[in-house]
Amino acid sequence: MATTLTRFLLPAAIVATLLFAAATSPTPQEGDSEFSRATIDVGVVVSDLEKSAAFYKDVIGFAEVPGFSLGEEFCRDAGLTDGHGLKVRVLMLAQDAAATRLKLMSPAEVKMKPSDNAFVHSQLGFSYITVHAKSLAPVLERLEKAGVATLAKGPIPLPGVVGDGPHLAVVRDPDGNLVELIGVLK
Repeated sequence: MATTLTRFLLPAAIVATLLFAAATSPTPQEGDSEFSRATIDVGVVVSDLEKSAAFYKDVIGFAEVPGFSLGEEFCRDAGLTDGHGLKVRVLMLAQDAAATRLKLMSPAEVKMKPSDNAFVHSQLGFSYITVHAKSLAPVLERLEKAGVATLAKGPIPLPGVVGDGPHLAVVRDPDGNLVELIGVLK
């Protein structure tokens, strides 16, 4: 009995310690930073812009805001491409000017090689995005309706979570990129 209780209390104590440390760690105050926003934009090159936008909007739950196109000369001069223009669709989780933007982009008529996203450690570079939901239930329903399965045993409770706490589910977007979904199951 003591061993079983210790097995549950020890991970919970570690998680509580980490949460307390994160909550009490000094954070930059407004105006202390050299940056104009506290969030970043993430650009993802996709093979099918329409299919990927539909996945992130209709299945995951992002909202689309006005996107843009970049011409061939600008892309070449900026070092973004070797002379191919880009069409960019911009998605956000909140209609807030400072919110993170997911920028899906596709160059016209370029054959692209897929990334090796078998696991988060399969290649160097950015491996996945994490989306925090208040509840995973509606997201999981949309995933099922779209025929998108969670990987492995997901959703699974986060380490040290007992009961109705946050769970993690991992899915793949249409190009195989990993998307972590975190939230309670209710």
